[in-house]
Amino acid sequence: MSGNRYMAGIEPRNAPEKQDSNFVPCWGAVKEFGDTDEGRILKSEPQNSYLVGKKSNHWTLDPGAHERIQAGEKPHECLDCGKIFSLRSMLVAHERRHMGQKPYPCSHYGKSFGMSSDRHRHSRIHMGEKPYKCSECGKSFRQSSSFACHLRTHVCENLFKCSPCGKSFGSRAELLRHERSHMSKELHKCSDCGRSFGHSSQLLAHKRIHTGEKPYKCLECGKIFSISSLLRGHQRKHSGEKPYKCLECGKTFSGKSHLSRHWRIHTGEKPFKCLVCGKSFCMSSDLIAHERIHTGHKPYECLDCGKTFSQKQHLTSHQRTHTGEKPYVCSHCGKGFSVSSNLNTHERIHTGVRPFKCSNCGKTFSQKSHLIGHQRIHTGEKPYVCRDCGKSFGSSSNLMVHVRTHCGEKT
Repeated sequence: MSGNRYMAGIEPRNAPEKQDSNFVPCWGAVKEFGDTDEGRILKSEPQNSYLVGKKSNHWTLDPGAHERIQAGEKPHECLDCGKIFSLRSMLVAHERRHMGQKPYPCSHYGKSFGMSSDRHRHSRIHMGEKPYKCSECGKSFRQSSSFACHLRTHVCENLFKCSPCGKSFGSRAELLRHERSHMSKELHKCSDCGRSFGHSSQLLAHKRIHTGEKPYKCLECGKIFSISSLLRGHQRKHSGEKPYKCLECGKTFSGKSHLSRHWRIHTGEKPFKCLVCGKSFCMSSDLIAHERIHTGHKPYECLDCGKTFSQKQHLTSHQRTHTGEKPYVCSHCGKGFSVSSNLNTHERIHTGVRPFKCSNCGKTFSQKSHLIGHQRIHTGEKPYVCRDCGKSFGSSSNLMVHVRTHCGEKT
């Protein structure tokens, strides 16, 4: 692959079609600085990522300043920690860290940043923007540094290559992270269950499953967690913060994983497949619960009556039969329910909503079970069979009425 092709491949999508005579290409700046403070200032706008201007209004740095960056000259020193910088603007941005200043807030949910370029890059998370597109494979990236590393996998295939598996990487750091996956079985292996991890921090978090340790405590309600990220997600319930927004329907979520699961509703993606029956699910937890149907495993036991359940929420609902708790109350009539789904079904009596429609005749129903029973009229299916005479019925209620005729005959 030629050098010209390489440079063409790294132009952002909004770069000018023909290079202006006032610009000179500067791959070195991107390669050298990456995602450091210097690199972020150099790449604060996509159109400036790979072009350094001499006179153009698109570039704010004078040629002398850029030459200092390339030469490694750093005349601006921080009086607090001694760190030195090529540009005064970099020093000013750095000093905000010592003072705790974050003058650039995110317009979506208030998170603040010390540099405008950091806020700009962060905003792409909310907007779903990935302005750096690889012309070789079409893959897009949110940050130019990630894009630059990716490009090296095309043009420098053997630059950072993993010896055990042959996979190539765009930077030494990526290669080192990958190589840990080969060594993880020896380095980060759980002595209790044998599971292996790529990083010691992941193993440490995993071990808390066995020990039951939960060192992260919510100061609002006292609830404790084994992982700090779970605590942060929980704290958003108290604050009402929902920073993750679906670009399709506008619905917001407190956690990124919640948004990812929700997104599958729009895409129809069901990546978790049952190996026994082939049924697919949007969530791994749904697959795990489903697999217990095949195995018959019921790990959740009621301490009051000994009854077991395949899912924890089924046990929780069952326990309310012992306590009499009915936490779900109808806002129309005040009737209480032990299960939220029963409340949702009940409320349709007041609202008149009938969301379940028969595809054959168009008749609508307030409950899914009613629709399923109705559809048997069209299909002729009769799954409920009388043990005494073998007669079949389309609904369990009709079977029960029929069974009473046998009871009456015997008595």
